[in-house]
Amino acid sequence: MTSDLPTPGILFDHARRARIGLPEAVFCQGKPMENLRELFHGFGRGKDRPILFTRLEPEVFGALEEQVRELYDYDPVSRTAWGEKLPLSPLKARVAIVSGGTADASVAREAARTLEYLGFTATLFEDSGVAGLWRLAGALEEINRHQVVIVVAGLDAALASVLGGLTPRPVIAVPTSVGYGLARHGESALASMLVSCSPGVSVENIDNGYGAACAAARILNLMAAEAGIGLPGTGGGPDPHGDALPKPGQTRGPKAGQV
Repeated sequence: MTSDLPTPGILFDHARRARIGLPEAVFCQGKPMENLRELFHGFGRGKDRPILFTRLEPEVFGALEEQVRELYDYDPVSRTAWGEKLPLSPLKARVAIVSGGTADASVAREAARTLEYLGFTATLFEDSGVAGLWRLAGALEEINRHQVVIVVAGLDAALASVLGGLTPRPVIAVPTSVGYGLARHGESALASMLVSCSPGVSVENIDNGYGAACAAARILNLMAAEAGIGLPGTGGGPDPHGDALPKPGQTRGPKAGQV
């Protein structure tokens, strides 16, 4: 028996970047393939409509037509894709992304790819967990040359507290769902980061590398504003999404849905 319910509609928040300095992204997980195909046809390379796709599984991307896939930069580790990126920020600032282990790569690289898409420079310091503190100690001087630090860790997530006590930079911590048994799919790492004794460590949701990158971008955007550097495309100019999808107040399909 098939459902008679219509395919969910899409209603983009076109003015988000003008309001908060961050454009809308497409969270692909759980979306009907019909909706994803429509989106991918509208934002490929050459369309001059940058948009980031997250949680895009390889098998879903692989189900698109070859001529559509060729219009995108897709990374299967981070499960992200874009046709075009936002302009490179003129701000001379960088984000360090420090992960506890190689198993955290998908989350760490989601953060790195999101920052690249947003026009910022990020450096990955992978496999730097506290079980071998020499790895972190050896990279600390270089980490502190960055303006913001994102820490990605599972298991006991002690890396967030340790690094939070070693760097004066803003620290954004991301717990991951890596670990056995009592790791509880990231809940233990989340709790550990939330009760960190290092003051001022901010914590994102489990596996949310995208959210951590956006938090870092907010800090960098504020630095840019204080330096008198504007954000390209946010001064009330043309909408970066163009006419590929309905304007605010309009829907495509019978029902508006959250992107």
